[in-house]
Amino acid sequence: MQENFVKETESLKENLIKMASLVDEQVGRATKALETGDIELCKGMKAKDNEIDAYDNLINTQCENILALFQPVATDLRFIMSALMINNQLERCGDIAVNIAQRVKKTKGFHDLLKESKIVEMGTQARMMVRDAIDSFINRSTERARKVLDSDDTVDKLNKETFKFLVSKMQADSSLIEPASHLIVLSRHIERLADHATNIAEDLVFYIDAEFITHKKKLDKGGEAVE
Repeated sequence: MQENFVKETESLKENLIKMASLVDEQVGRATKALETGDIELCKGMKAKDNEIDAYDNLINTQCENILALFQPVATDLRFIMSALMINNQLERCGDIAVNIAQRVKKTKGFHDLLKESKIVEMGTQARMMVRDAIDSFINRSTERARKVLDSDDTVDKLNKETFKFLVSKMQADSSLIEPASHLIVLSRHIERLADHATNIAEDLVFYIDAEFITHKKKLDKGGEAVE
């Protein structure tokens, strides 16, 4: 029984890593297109996203089967729980990469406005967070995971600055309302990408250290837990 459990969990880990590799590639292409304005990089991303979705279904099924057949406890149970959560976050990162690519296409005639905002900087930071989150999972590194958590504030700050900048542009020139609106949505996608990277890092800390840190930052700043 133990031999079968080890075999199944190793297969699960391998599939998660394969999925993470696809997601990393997608995010890399999307953020490169964002930086350069090269919409050719966006081609084929939807097909790759279908591969990610297939892994999402496979990994969910594997987790369900392991829970049903082996009833893991302690560290093994935390791994399966984390795998389910990380799988969901990776799938969402893949979706957001496609969304970013689509917005890059819509704003291809306004690349100068995009570069003038903080969106490219946001994209670069969020891309690094996704990569570090994936690496933290593959290498079981809570140190790298906590680095991701620290980076989230930077992206949030850039998102607020971008929003203010684009609103001021729309107020000054009504012809920029449509492209600036697309860019605001684009910045929101990037901010969500960083959030999902943060969630992966939090899930990794839960798996390795048995520590729940989700919402910890908010609560430490004075929020109150619901009783």
